[in-house]
Amino acid sequence: MASKGSKESDTRHEELMTKMEETRKKWLEDGEQDDTDRLLQEAIDLAVKQGRGWAPGEKEEYMSKLLDDDFIPPIFAETQEELEASGLAEAFSALNYDDSPAVVMLEFKKKGTDAFMNGKRNEATNVQYFRDAINHYYEAFAWAQKIEPLEHHETTKETKKMEQSHDDDPQYTEDELDEIKSTLLSNAALAHLQLKNWGFVRDDSKKALEFNKKNVKAWYRLAKAYQMLQCWEEAGDAIDAGLAVPEQAGNKDLLKLQKLLAEKVRKARLARQKRERRRAERVSKVKEVWKHCKESGIQLGRVALVGSVSDEDEEADDAAESRWHHHYPHTGQLPSIVQGEWSWPCLFVYPSHSQSDFVKHFGESEMLALRMAELFPELDAGETETKIPWDYDNDFQCSKLAVYFEINCPDDGTSIVHPESVERLRDQGSTMRFYESSRALKGDEGEEMANLVTAVERKRLHMQRKAWKKKHGSLWAKPDPLDVVRVHPAMTLRDVLLDKRMVVANFLVTFVIIPEGHAAHGAYLKEHKCVDVLQPKEEINIENKK
Repeated sequence: MASKGSKESDTRHEELMTKMEETRKKWLEDGEQDDTDRLLQEAIDLAVKQGRGWAPGEKEEYMSKLLDDDFIPPIFAETQEELEASGLAEAFSALNYDDSPAVVMLEFKKKGTDAFMNGKRNEATNVQYFRDAINHYYEAFAWAQKIEPLEHHETTKETKKMEQSHDDDPQYTEDELDEIKSTLLSNAALAHLQLKNWGFVRDDSKKALEFNKKNVKAWYRLAKAYQMLQCWEEAGDAIDAGLAVPEQAGNKDLLKLQKLLAEKVRKARLARQKRERRRAERVSKVKEVWKHCKESGIQLGRVALVGSVSDEDEEADDAAESRWHHHYPHTGQLPSIVQGEWSWPCLFVYPSHSQSDFVKHFGESEMLALRMAELFPELDAGETETKIPWDYDNDFQCSKLAVYFEINCPDDGTSIVHPESVERLRDQGSTMRFYESSRALKGDEGEEMANLVTAVERKRLHMQRKAWKKKHGSLWAKPDPLDVVRVHPAMTLRDVLLDKRMVVANFLVTFVIIPEGHAAHGAYLKEHKCVDVLQPKEEINIENKK
């Protein structure tokens, strides 16, 4: 189809020729000689007025480009990249060929086929033949893209002349062109297959099928690529699609491959069904947790799931990442209903001894004192040592311990968050994405999904760092150590969760427990300011609760 710009150009050309003819006739009527120079000058002036000469500022722009040290005129370009940078690659490509795109396309297709057959015949030196075949097929495909289908032809004076000059050139409908493009890409995939470039075989086969879904050879090559890439389910899907092509249900190559991969495809499909079932269960659980937190007023938060923004930084950041994740690990555990009440996974951190304990189910109605009494019982009469192997000074007795929780989000959460700080989860969607991302990084969805989530989380971390640097100038400008709230042992877990300063990071309730008289207690309070004590409104008799 002729473009609007080309129509306007033709109109201006006709106007120019008409004006020149009128001027010539006027001079003849006035008895003046045919002054060719004057006629040419007027033609040039008129052409400039019509926009055929330099546009305002265009000459200056062109001259500045010529004077640019990085600019390489297309005639001196030595590589395809330099030619592309000149902006005239297509024009120079057209100069190389006088024939129509259809003829050039067929020439390159033949060159590709000849190179491929030479590769098959020459066992010892076939590698370069197949590489040449790939390049020829790609070139043929590029020319096929330039062929105008018969349905798009628009008859004009110029197109009539072109059609007359290329009467013997092949003409194609749009469907025929799609079939040719599919064949060219499928042939390129076959050449890649000979070189065992399985990724390229997969990509070219998929592109071929975009133009023609009935290309059974492309389906077979796609299935073969997936087989070698050990993508068993995708290989099975490609085989099934190829056999579904009309009159191809008995295709011997596809049936042979189907029989060979049958067991692996079956197991891969079962594994996917299990993953989808587990994912659906997780989604349902996260929805229940969010609903409970929303109705109860419990706040959830998240931390960065990665510690670096690139593979190069991974080793340098390993220590910082593991330290942070030790405090807020991806346990994979969600709050759940146990014996009729909500229970939470809890982490007890003991900074004085660099130890911790994980409690899988901590009921909301349970008092801290009861759970602490199980972990750190008082010494009976006659006993002098606790049963905890790392408690060398026998400090860990329930009555001697101070319990704190850190105020992870000291503001309302609207300000910029440091990459190592806790960020509030404000809706169900972000909560769902966070949990699914943490599970994917654990490998629940396979290596490919883990790599994808890693990339997404790294981008998120990069944006956080960028925003923090913009506001504070450096990542080293870290926020002050978190304030803490001391918790009375008689408080229930629900009492703590409902406190507006408590934000549960990674679905994991975290308490810091330190012996009262230990030197680490004073050091901890020197670094973290204790702003309040959370205690029951009424005195509770713990013995009665037992």
